[in-house]
Amino acid sequence: MTLNRTKAPETQNIKSIEFVKPHVFDINEAVKLYWMREVPNETARLDLYFNAGSIRGKIGIASFVNGLLLSGTSDKTSTEINHQLDLLGGFHESGITNEGAVFSLYGLRENFPALIRVLKDAIAGLAFHEDEVIELIASRKQKYLVNLKKTSYLAQRGFQEKLFASSEFYSRTIDESTYEDVTPQELKRFFQKYYLNGLTKVTLVGNFHPDFTDEVIDTFGTWAIDQSPKFEESASNETGEFHIEKEDALQTTLRVGRIMFNKNHPDFIDFQILNTLLGDYFGSRLMTNLREDKGYTYGIGAMTSEFHNFGYFLIATEVGKENRQNALNEIKKEIDRLQNELVPIEELDLVRNYLLGQLLKSADGPYSMLDLYLNVEEQNCDLTFYNEFIERIQEIEPKRIQELAKTYLNWKDFSIVSAG
Repeated sequence: MTLNRTKAPETQNIKSIEFVKPHVFDINEAVKLYWMREVPNETARLDLYFNAGSIRGKIGIASFVNGLLLSGTSDKTSTEINHQLDLLGGFHESGITNEGAVFSLYGLRENFPALIRVLKDAIAGLAFHEDEVIELIASRKQKYLVNLKKTSYLAQRGFQEKLFASSEFYSRTIDESTYEDVTPQELKRFFQKYYLNGLTKVTLVGNFHPDFTDEVIDTFGTWAIDQSPKFEESASNETGEFHIEKEDALQTTLRVGRIMFNKNHPDFIDFQILNTLLGDYFGSRLMTNLREDKGYTYGIGAMTSEFHNFGYFLIATEVGKENRQNALNEIKKEIDRLQNELVPIEELDLVRNYLLGQLLKSADGPYSMLDLYLNVEEQNCDLTFYNEFIERIQEIEPKRIQELAKTYLNWKDFSIVSAG
């Protein structure tokens, strides 16, 4: 059969996605293990989630402890632990957010029982060797001093303080004294409370025998938290324009945003469509205006981010210092257009197709499927959320976009921070 390459293939409307749910096991009343078994290869992943975000403990401690998790036990150095993981073909990564910390371990299925034993021993026996602590803090301090010279870092710090102005813990940022006041006792207390007694969730991906889930629970279950952690119910941002002066900077970094909502809000899905149209893909209005037409920037984006009980909206870019006010004027202009003019159907259809394609892409494979599940489970939603998203993408009308812009994108409600 000869292909007719002059004729495009037929397109079909996406009505729903067939999601594969993970198997769920109770570790205790507050903590669960989520296992995605349907993996067509020999790879595997384990994620350990802890109540150890940056809002916990003294400022900076959460980040330091997270960076020291594999720094050595009483009988093994950091080098020896990492060498053991390397020999078993494993690799790892860790990180923290405001509300939590996660440690991820990757490897081959056949080596995973040995890998998790090495990991358990390394974390449970964490010794906080003085030389490792001193080296980490010195490294972090040096990175902090370098970052202070970057407008992007200064703007992000300033924006965090203004965005979470009502919250003592979400708004706090480190300064040089953070690195001077750390004591081993503080690190150990934080570790004991938020890691060895702070496990909030375990996820496992891999085609294991069902008995392996019992081994994972037996290995890490003693770290499980007794009850679900509490988080702030809401926050409010300080509105207005704020500039951070950096005399020698050629670039100016801009952050524009406000406190919003998460998936539990009835307007969340529709606002994601508006956000995409405004600035969340390459053909967005902000990119077309500030990059393609005006040449003010290499890139600009709009995004939303979520916490347990609320979220926020953000526009971010970097421009030449001479274009700071011009760029802000054009951002406001694009928001005003959304409030005062109906979006053409052709443009909205392009956004529809883009979002549907991105959703299909994000649901490709067991790792992605589990991540999608966790993304909604975190806020007590279920997988029907995504098929509701598909339905709203296909049904939303220009009038609805305009209503949302008038409700949520008022310039007077934003925190506007620039650094440069």
